[in-house]
Amino acid sequence: MKLVDFHCHLDLYPEFETLVAESERLGIFTLAVTTTPKAWARNNKLSSSTKYVRAALGLHPQLVAERWREIDLWERLLDETRYVGEVGLDAGPRYYSSMDRQTEVFRRILRRCADAGGKILSIHSVRAAPRVLDLIEEEVPKGRAKFVLHWFTGSGADARRAADLGCYFSVNSQMLTTDRGRALVSSLPIDRLLTETDGPFTSQGEAPARPRDVGQTVRQLAAARGLTVEDSAAVVLRNLKNLTA
Repeated sequence: MKLVDFHCHLDLYPEFETLVAESERLGIFTLAVTTTPKAWARNNKLSSSTKYVRAALGLHPQLVAERWREIDLWERLLDETRYVGEVGLDAGPRYYSSMDRQTEVFRRILRRCADAGGKILSIHSVRAAPRVLDLIEEEVPKGRAKFVLHWFTGSGADARRAADLGCYFSVNSQMLTTDRGRALVSSLPIDRLLTETDGPFTSQGEAPARPRDVGQTVRQLAAARGLTVEDSAAVVLRNLKNLTA
């Protein structure tokens, strides 16, 4: 099966270079998201000669309180990539105090992507899905960018609104271990589903999940949607091709 890991923090593993090579050898389409634009150069260097690994230019909302000034660097680097992530908003208790700054930064990211055109964004939306969708509607004219909501935990109404806006959803194994998560994933449009690990922030057994472990998510997705494993993998691959077309 061809596998897709559309959100993985490869540069946060000690064996970063090994994992890039492994994804390439196994033919796993892997989106290497970054948490700061200062990480861009190394990620871009390691992925630029590969067929299956792509680097995304990020400024993680959980880091915005301390690193918001890096948005200037982010903007200067944007022309070097089609992929953006991890970006977005986090309204959880630890990060709520920086919501105004997060909103300012995310708004600038969306505006810049709209101006550039053709960007694909992997978006964090913890406890902030309605606000994320508001900003997308406000700042990005239809057709100017594409959006993938990573590890989406919003309500059913939020999910329907996101789907109406054309968003995709990348789901991981941990999402599919709870009844609520399975119910949410089962309700999402099947032609908008992608898979991810969000490694190293999820686990496979005792170890952090790595791109090759996304096969477990494919199997769980198959069970949740009543598909064969082969059809589940084929659906995700077809959705990736439509997203990146």
